[in-house]
Amino acid sequence: MGFFEGFFDGMRGSRALQFDSGGGSAAIELTKRHPTVSLTKQGAVHGNLRVNLSWRMRSSDIGGRGGGGSGRLLRHPFKLFKPDMVQAHTQGMVNVDLDLGCLYELADGTRGVVQPLGNLHGDINSPPYVKLSGDDRFGAPSGETVFVNLDHADEIKRLLVFVYIYDQTPAFDRTHAMITLYPITGPRIEIPLEERQPQARSCAVLSMEHVKGELIVRREVKFVYGFQAELDRLYGWGLQWGRGYKSAKA
Repeated sequence: MGFFEGFFDGMRGSRALQFDSGGGSAAIELTKRHPTVSLTKQGAVHGNLRVNLSWRMRSSDIGGRGGGGSGRLLRHPFKLFKPDMVQAHTQGMVNVDLDLGCLYELADGTRGVVQPLGNLHGDINSPPYVKLSGDDRFGAPSGETVFVNLDHADEIKRLLVFVYIYDQTPAFDRTHAMITLYPITGPRIEIPLEERQPQARSCAVLSMEHVKGELIVRREVKFVYGFQAELDRLYGWGLQWGRGYKSAKA
């Protein structure tokens, strides 16, 4: 049931796609006040766009800074300067499994989804020109990545990148998640998922479509209590959904 940086060396084995993509130190953060960016104006409508999901658990959920107060800081003053989050695979938090997916609609009307469930990994050189690489179940630094072949941008009508929780345990309020786009040229584009949504199971993070001759990335960040079918209804994709499972990890 249910229903999208890391470094390439963190990706697993043959499932890693070795593509060039941009992304220096500069970054554009999409916010409620500034929700869009034009890939066309960046000269980035070519090559393979890398869309990455990375996430960490909030430290309060693993006994990080929750408790102790000023007395604890007096005993351990350097704790104040330690990072406020830890990797999701520590101290038994592996039951939280954020996954990346992408709804697509092509110019010829073809619609579908790329996601770990059902092993719908897509294809980078053939329709839908969207490919999922890796399935990170532990919040590792490499995360999960979707590639979009923008050499075929004219054949893609619209995309919707989403994140969902596979094990059905609402946990968006327990995680720091980030979607980062790495165009072939220009700065990377960041969309943090910072809202605490304790009951949400899915989130539409960003859309991508042609607007007045430009390829526009738009921040969505819309949390829903259901899974892909609810996102489908929200954005009018019109797909048929059924129960899905991941393949066993090697």
